[in-house]
Amino acid sequence: MTTPAIGVLALQGDVREHLAALEAAGAAARTVRRPEELAGVDGLVIPGGESTTISKLANAFGLMEPLRERVRSGMPVYGSCAGMIMLADKILDPRSGQETVGGIDMIVRRNAFGRQNESFEASVDVAGVGGGPVEGVFIRAPWVESTGADVEVLAVFDGHPVAVRQGRLLATAFHPELTGDHRVHRLFTAMVRSAVR
Repeated sequence: MTTPAIGVLALQGDVREHLAALEAAGAAARTVRRPEELAGVDGLVIPGGESTTISKLANAFGLMEPLRERVRSGMPVYGSCAGMIMLADKILDPRSGQETVGGIDMIVRRNAFGRQNESFEASVDVAGVGGGPVEGVFIRAPWVESTGADVEVLAVFDGHPVAVRQGRLLATAFHPELTGDHRVHRLFTAMVRSAVR
């Protein structure tokens, strides 16, 4: 049983919570802020936060192209909330100058469930995650407007996909790292472990 090294993109957002959830899921978790740190991990989490800010900081830190290259070369990546937006090939309503890493053949809508004061929690059944529904924390959450043929929809809420997977890329519109339930992180850690065998 290998212990994969999984980075958390530590430019903005709920980095500490993802680090703790990954450690609890059996990974060696570390922060990633520079290209050389990205080169040293087997997988990566792009956390929630503000997708426009993460996009601008990734460019400022020289990470955007290395991130795209690692995704193209098959590195497993999990994005939650803003991270889902960062993994989308297309944003329906991008802010000026906003870029994505891409990799998942989907179109996402930013802030689809409403603004900060409309945040909520809901039980979500996630395919591939056993043990009953996952408690999803939705904070200015996106949803998936449409997906390509290679995208597997893992969860739907209110008629919209809120968890998807394409190959080694996983994305949720909600924040499992805020609940103390590490099953989504265990799923991702297993994806990384199988990729590095």
